[in-house]
Amino acid sequence: MWGIFFEDINMAADGGLYAELVKNRSFEFNTPLMGWKEHSDMPGSGTILVINRAQETPANPRYIRVSHYSDAAFGLSNEGFRGMGVREGETYHFSVWDRGGAMKLRVELIGPGGVNLGRAWLRLGTVTSSQGAVASGPSPGAGADAEGSAPDVFAHGGWRQDTVSFVATATEAHAQLYIWFEGQGTVDMDMVSLFPQHTWKERPGGLRADLVQLLADMKPGFIRFPGGCIVEGRDLVSRYQWKKTVGHVEDRQLIVNRWNTEFAHRLTPDYYQSFGLGFFEYFRLAEDIGAEPLPILNCGMACQFNTAEVVPVGDLDPYIQDALDLIEFANGDVNTKWGALRGAMGHPAPFHLKLLGVGNEQWGPQYIERYTLFARAIHQRYPDIKLVNSVGPEPDDARFRFLNDTLRKLHADILDEHYYRAPDWFLQNARRYDHYDRKGPGIFAGEYAAQSDKVATPNNKNNWRCALAEAAYMTGLERNADVVRMASYAPLFAHAEGWQWTPDLIWFDNLRSYGTPDYYVQKLYSTNRGSVVVPALLNGESIAGQDSLYASAVTDREGRELILKIVNTSSGPQTRNVSVKGIRGLAREAGLTVLKSDHPADMNSLSDPRAIYPVTSIVPTTGDNIRLQLQPYSFSVIRVSLVR
Repeated sequence: MWGIFFEDINMAADGGLYAELVKNRSFEFNTPLMGWKEHSDMPGSGTILVINRAQETPANPRYIRVSHYSDAAFGLSNEGFRGMGVREGETYHFSVWDRGGAMKLRVELIGPGGVNLGRAWLRLGTVTSSQGAVASGPSPGAGADAEGSAPDVFAHGGWRQDTVSFVATATEAHAQLYIWFEGQGTVDMDMVSLFPQHTWKERPGGLRADLVQLLADMKPGFIRFPGGCIVEGRDLVSRYQWKKTVGHVEDRQLIVNRWNTEFAHRLTPDYYQSFGLGFFEYFRLAEDIGAEPLPILNCGMACQFNTAEVVPVGDLDPYIQDALDLIEFANGDVNTKWGALRGAMGHPAPFHLKLLGVGNEQWGPQYIERYTLFARAIHQRYPDIKLVNSVGPEPDDARFRFLNDTLRKLHADILDEHYYRAPDWFLQNARRYDHYDRKGPGIFAGEYAAQSDKVATPNNKNNWRCALAEAAYMTGLERNADVVRMASYAPLFAHAEGWQWTPDLIWFDNLRSYGTPDYYVQKLYSTNRGSVVVPALLNGESIAGQDSLYASAVTDREGRELILKIVNTSSGPQTRNVSVKGIRGLAREAGLTVLKSDHPADMNSLSDPRAIYPVTSIVPTTGDNIRLQLQPYSFSVIRVSLVR
């Protein structure tokens, strides 16, 4: 039930979860040298020429030709994603695809003020070793996670991948990469890459370990990807196309990120998607953390808040085929076309995909037209796949009512409801699902977050008031788990120096990361899940606001343990006696975990990541009773063994 929602917003992928340190590594940004800067001791000592080979390799059309004419210093630097975070003692793997003369490179990490943080020399076309560090190995960087054959873009024409590794001598959050050319000559270069050795599971070209660990610690039931409005694109040209995100990373087609100029208050013109984090990596991440994969695909509609472009219904076949091919990629035998690609990428076993989303946040009759065609084709070929369907961007407007009514009549599988609202809305709607049709579609609370100010403003904060309101609302989701099949907070990640949207579940910079109070609310639910909902009553009614209290209760499948969640949203303590009926008694002690703050405006931060953090203790029981002191502004989780 409790899962996570990933979207590449707030630099969540490039510059975040994807551990690549070089920005614009393949020179494919609209400004080809964005992120790069030329350096020379003498004018005319060298030149950089950008060459476009789009007709030959449209997925990766550009590379640079570097010519060095003298003994004067000449080189390039890359600024990274708001700098490069490097750690003392960490090994860094540099790689580059190149062809041409046997030029020598001096590769350096440089901190503010020109401080050298580590260097290595690399003679192109040879295997070398770095000074005072470690020997270079085969392909440790960008291309190592693809299949064994050469990338299409470099399979001909004399290209080779050269690599070298070195150890950082200090820790710095805002380093830059410098590449100096030693010796005269000309060389072509592409896919310039720098990765730390320590990635998640130590995978070359992999994911940032601390961020994945925060996700794994939540023990999520599912991960929804790749969004979000990313799926739709501002227009159909910039929509997410999963087939362009698999195979060799060198062959994946970079596009602009639709969030780069979406908000005037946070313009980010250097925000692109390299797709080093692509659909294969998403599936593997889900598998790593024990979550069901939930991919969402474009249904032939661009974002209706932007261009609202649609593909004519008669031209939908390629979009539908993409959905069918994705299921084959995830689940197909390695003798099938797309199953074979998955196997070649290193995962011959299927990913066991069970869920698939059709469109993100679409609305109107044009969505129903397209959903109907998708559903017919997918269910005919793959009847066991459950489809997640949009009911629009709001939880209660005319768009929602039209889609909710229509999709129920069409016997849709799962309806994806979104709500970004004030904390009071969450408190007032804790009974939202109490009277939903028990025989209708399942509900996916696919995107929600309490907004401290108002939606899409930079003033929203991840404060305790918002997190407490979410905890209270989630008691209603858990109480109605027969209807609400899944739920996920959104957005997931935000770079402290590169965000566009607030609030967000997890914040990070180039070296550090932390969970917000909202994160710990989500984690307490997902790590204290049960199998069977049992009534939690006050005066014979579900506890959903009486005396400022909210509660839900579950047992494990064998009925041996009770897990009770209680939220006290008032400013004063409350003493309550919890009486458990239908059992012989309780174990003598219960575990109590409390998440609280005396001040609703309090927040966690990079400098104080555990200002609001769960605290666990033991409380005594008597017979079938637990006497609790519920602290002000608190979320409590009680776990107790049952005597049957």
